Amino acid sequence: MHIESPKTSVNKSQEALFHFLSDTKNFETLMPENTSKFEVLSEDSFVFALKGMPEIVLKLKDKNEFDRIVLGAASDKLPFTLTAHISAIEEDKSEAQLVFDGEFNTMMGMMIKGPITSFIGTLSANMGKL
Repeated sequence: MHIESPKTSVNKSQEALFHFLSDTKNFETLMPENTSKFEVLSEDSFVFALKGMPEIVLKLKDKNEFDRIVLGAASDKLPFTLTAHISAIEEDKSEAQLVFDGEFNTMMGMMIKGPITSFIGTLSANMGKL
């Protein structure tokens, strides 16, 4: 399953946005209103839950200064990655796009496609408010 958020303009330089997203505690400010749990577990991982959904642990898997950050599920039960692609527009402005990639069976894919599309759309929209 491959889902892309719309590209979002952010009033931060490419480097500043990269550093913001590299710090896992900052994801709390991007989470949707229906987040029932958010807890930083370590420097490179956090757990969150949306109301009515199971908890998900995300771990920083890869970084490519200043244009890409990859978070992945810590559990092998639901293998997926969430990648932030960051590009510079101007000195103090950048553009970000979130890309979700996961391998799920057809039934699971049908159940989670809507909520995940909404989730990454909200993360992206909240990034635009930074």
